[in-house]
Amino acid sequence: MKELVILSGKGGTGKTSLTASFASLAPDAVLADCDVDAANLHLLLRPDVQSREAFHAGREAHVKSAVCCGCGRCAAACRFDAMSMTGPNETAEVDPLGCEGCGVCAFVCPTGAIGFSDRMAGDVMISDTRRGPMAHARLVPGSDNSGKLVAHVRQAARRLAEQRACTLVLIDGPPGLACPTMAALTGCAHALIVIEPTMSGLHDLDRVLALTGHFSVPTSVCVNKWDIDAAKSVAIERNARAAGAYFAGRIRYDRGVTEAQMRAETAVEAGVPSAADIRAVWGRMAERLAVESVNG
Repeated sequence: MKELVILSGKGGTGKTSLTASFASLAPDAVLADCDVDAANLHLLLRPDVQSREAFHAGREAHVKSAVCCGCGRCAAACRFDAMSMTGPNETAEVDPLGCEGCGVCAFVCPTGAIGFSDRMAGDVMISDTRRGPMAHARLVPGSDNSGKLVAHVRQAARRLAEQRACTLVLIDGPPGLACPTMAALTGCAHALIVIEPTMSGLHDLDRVLALTGHFSVPTSVCVNKWDIDAAKSVAIERNARAAGAYFAGRIRYDRGVTEAQMRAETAVEAGVPSAADIRAVWGRMAERLAVESVNG
C-alpha cells in the first residue's frame, strides 16, 4: 500500500480538484482529506458518513465554582486573559477560546478549584463515496493541533486501505509548508506538487521542493492552468527538472471545471476538455508509483 500526497504552496491551485479527479481514475484507492483546517473534498464527493470519532487535543481549564474562593489570583496570572472574575460572588470563569491549557491558573489557585480536561477539537470520520472510501475530519473553529489531526486522518485511511485490500491512499494535503503539511507528507511514497504559472507559483515551487527534499520523498510537479502564462509554465518545468523532480505534465485552464464543481462532479466525470490533461498526468503518476514500487 502506497500513499500519494498532492501538495501546493498555497490554496486555490486546484489541488483538491485534481485529487478528486484522480479518485475517479485510480482503481482500489482510499481517499484522505488532510486539509483539515479548510476541508472541501467532501463538496465534490458527497460522502456518506459511516463512523465518527471525537478528536481531542490539548487541555482546557474548568472551575469548580463551589470551591472557588474568589481571590482572583488565576485571572491575574493568566497571560492569555482567559480567566475572569464574574457574578455577585466574583467566581472565576474560563473563556474556552482563550485558554491555552498551560496550567498556571491551577498552580496559583490556593483552594484547588481549577482542574483540566481534554479539549474536544474535532471529529475524524470514515465515509463511503461514489469513488471509494474516504477518511476526513472536521476541526472545531479556533482549535489548534491540526497537524495531530492530520496524522489521525492518515492513520484512519491506512487502516481502511488494509481492511479493504486497497493498494493506494490518495491524500489531499494542506496548502503551505506548516505543521499540517509536514504531517501529511512524512512517510509518503510520493508527492505531487500542483503549481500555477505565476511569480508566486515559481517561489512556492522552490519552497515545497525543499520541504519534500528534506523528508526524502520522491516528488513530481504538474502545472495547472498552464496556458494563462506559457513562459512561466516553461520556467516551472525547467526549475522542477533542475531540482531533480519528475515533471508530470500540464493541465489547461478550463471553465468547465468550475461548472462541473457546481454540480458536485469531478472534471473527469464531467468529461470537460481538461479531463484529457488530467488523465495524462494520472497515467504518468501511476507509472512512477509502479516503477518506484518495483525499485523498492
